[in-house]
Amino acid sequence: MKSNASLVYGLILIIGDSLALVAAFVAAYILRSQFSSVPVAHPIAATTYIGIFLLLLPFWILLFGLMGLYSNEIQEKRFVELGRLLIGSFIGLLFVTSYAYLSNHTVFPSKRVPAYGFGLAFVFLAAFRNLSRSFRGWLFGYNIGITRLLLVGNTKVTIELIDLLADSKVSGYHIAGVVANKSQAKQRYPHLAIFESFEEAIQKLKSHDIHGIVQTELYASGERNNEVLEYAQSNHISYRFVPGNSELFVGNIAVELFRSSIPVIAVHQTALIGWGRIVKRLFDLVFGLIFLIIALPFMAIIALINIFASRSVFFRQVRLTRFDHKFKVYKFRSQYKKYDGTTPEEAFAMMGRPELAKIYRENGDFLVDDPRVTTFGRFLRRTSLDELPQLINVVKGDLSLVGPRALIPQELNQFKRKSAILAVKSGLTGLAQISGRRDISVAERRKLDLYYVQNWSLWLDITILIKTFRVVVQRSGAK
Repeated sequence: MKSNASLVYGLILIIGDSLALVAAFVAAYILRSQFSSVPVAHPIAATTYIGIFLLLLPFWILLFGLMGLYSNEIQEKRFVELGRLLIGSFIGLLFVTSYAYLSNHTVFPSKRVPAYGFGLAFVFLAAFRNLSRSFRGWLFGYNIGITRLLLVGNTKVTIELIDLLADSKVSGYHIAGVVANKSQAKQRYPHLAIFESFEEAIQKLKSHDIHGIVQTELYASGERNNEVLEYAQSNHISYRFVPGNSELFVGNIAVELFRSSIPVIAVHQTALIGWGRIVKRLFDLVFGLIFLIIALPFMAIIALINIFASRSVFFRQVRLTRFDHKFKVYKFRSQYKKYDGTTPEEAFAMMGRPELAKIYRENGDFLVDDPRVTTFGRFLRRTSLDELPQLINVVKGDLSLVGPRALIPQELNQFKRKSAILAVKSGLTGLAQISGRRDISVAERRKLDLYYVQNWSLWLDITILIKTFRVVVQRSGAK
């Protein structure tokens, strides 16, 4: 039988959001009319004010629904949820003011009320969402609202799912059983109910014991797969399957009709296609210019110091960006000029210390007191100021503000998913930079780059930029 937990939680969110919005704008009305000595410009009775607001409230909640604020996917993405609440509150306020203008009715007694209401609405909504999430977690602790899953298959993904959902108080899921070979599965999952076949599982568990089915391994027989799907559909149980080649189902996915008759799944290498590329380029151009103008005084000071310190201002190096395009990246010089154009292995060999190359690679492409780096260069690298000239690359179009790290061809050629990473422009900052920079391994950095390529969104770019400023100020992972 289908679990109603998500439906009930969604209903609670709708009611709570409605109450939070009403409370915010009632509080705004009281703050302006009762706690200010300045007379209001457009006196309006409290009952009339509240009545108009209650009339428009369903449209505001509908807007939240269209923005995905009541979907299951958004519930664990707190930062994304906060962003959508902020945008939704602002658009809803515009809707209310548009109604006042078009209907020629007074809605707000003064200009301060909508401003107060907007700020209070966001605070109340965010506070309610956090409280409701905590309350749901508390209910999980008493096995209330838990979703019971039946896993069909005995693959690595099955193990990952079992580990991921092990703590039902956190995940909200409970593994009701696993359909797999008993002799193998009993060793892997001794604490779980193991069923030799799907028929055995549904006979012993019954439909009311299962809220969802996740098939991690498709049978060779299409009829057996249809049996699982039909059982889920006839008993109103959610059904999901994990494709054998999971690499196919990442990035931007769309279901299309091929030649207007055959449904096909189109898998794009990245979500950054179509209008997204245009928006991203405009975003880079506008904010890249703003950041460059702000940075120019600091860049001038660093350039003067570099002239006296090493008689050379910039370091230029060939890097890779989208579609294997090579370009010259600009950075403030932080290492001695004689090592320009060399790999770390070549540079350490030049100085007669080839053993440092191994230490450098094993340490995640970092070396304490790297002999290639100047004294002032160490300061530039610790503060990330050596990266400022790359804003010129952003404005030129070589780089994006956010994207995978721009690497030299020799480094990127070592990664087998090179073509996937180069599906978008390289970036001045990225997920790896806000996730630990040098504190995480090279392999983890490439995984984060790949995740960004496959899951791009403009909001993700904004989130990364905001977190980048925090990381730079705190010098997290900078060495």
